[in-house]
Amino acid sequence: MGIEVKIPDIGDFTDIPIIEIFVKEGDTIGPDDPIVSLESDKATMDVPSPQAGVVEKILVKIGDKVSEGASVLMLKGESAGAAEAKAAEPAAADTAALITKQEPPATAQAPAPVAAPASAIPDFANVHASPAVRRIAREMGIDLNSVKGTGEKGRITKEDVKGHLTRSAAPASGGGAAVMASGGMGIPEIPAVDFSRFGPIETKALPRIKKISGPHLHRAWLNVPLVTHTDESDITETDAYRKELDAAAKEKGYRVTLLAFLIKAAVSALRAHPEFNASLSPDKESLILKKFYNIGVAVDTPDGLVVPVIKDADRKGLGEISQDLGALSKKARDGKLTGADMQGATFTISSLGGIGGTNFTPLVNAPEVAILGVVRSKMAPVWDGKEFKPRLMLPLCCSYDHRVIDGALAARFTRHLAHVLEDVRRLVV
Repeated sequence: MGIEVKIPDIGDFTDIPIIEIFVKEGDTIGPDDPIVSLESDKATMDVPSPQAGVVEKILVKIGDKVSEGASVLMLKGESAGAAEAKAAEPAAADTAALITKQEPPATAQAPAPVAAPASAIPDFANVHASPAVRRIAREMGIDLNSVKGTGEKGRITKEDVKGHLTRSAAPASGGGAAVMASGGMGIPEIPAVDFSRFGPIETKALPRIKKISGPHLHRAWLNVPLVTHTDESDITETDAYRKELDAAAKEKGYRVTLLAFLIKAAVSALRAHPEFNASLSPDKESLILKKFYNIGVAVDTPDGLVVPVIKDADRKGLGEISQDLGALSKKARDGKLTGADMQGATFTISSLGGIGGTNFTPLVNAPEVAILGVVRSKMAPVWDGKEFKPRLMLPLCCSYDHRVIDGALAARFTRHLAHVLEDVRRLVV
């Protein structure tokens, strides 16, 4: 009797198109080997096999839309010897969850993008190419059916894909000025340039996270009238207290960073100014005020930025928030964040403090209406009315949606946040 393999829990995602099938009937697979890849407007997910076996029948095709519980394939149980041999191979997916790489999550209902028809997803089923080459082709929008393979027995290599891209990017000959296609919002596309004419080049596929998050960021940039307000906070005493907490936390296996204090201060400011903890309704006629405080935190990973969410930050102390931050950051770096880890944020913090800088303009993570950016703190002479004293000053950069928040409100919000950060006693008020 065959085993029916189904789509596991994938969070709130439904009707996600299948963009790649990694196996074919008759293949022997091991536990956690990826069997299909799903891609929505928010996430890309490789679905792993729950156990070892032989693929008896594939029940889906590229372009099919699936949700949790949908049947994918029938699996015949594998002999013990074959299962052990397969288990010895490097695992291709996390056994506990889907391998999920996501863009910064939306926090309120936004108009869903128009889904591409199934026929728009190229079928590579009969193409002679490795999974790595297939993935590169999908990320670069290249139909492998139109690429001639130069490898053994006509196999398509990475060089073939790169060469096809270079040839496709060559500008058309003609009257000198290229005709620019109109992009979204009536904005002309940047004309293609064959850079290889000027010197050696290397074509490198964008990491999947950046490829997926790019349209989201572009959409936010085009739709949100963005303004950034800057301020600074004297965190001299706060940082001294943080170091005390951090020294004690090290013995318990976690760290206390300034980010935990920023999250608590943000909750205080959001409570005082609820317009910041809100989203515009889809019809832009009303404001949806949220009565919960989930703080998204931008985390740098080798593949790009992801935004895990600290849930119910108003109900947690500095220690618990610090432990949550450590656990989520590790999952992010290991590529093991799930959909649930990255959904439900009401406000986002992007910290570049560990890298440097003096200020920057973070993009609002729409449909949120504001985001806080912080850079590295620095010692500066501050006048106290009698003399200059060295103080540790933290720059704050608050970007906001001007349709919801005006400049005066932004100044009050940022000043409130700075004021709370300057005295840890205010964090518990």
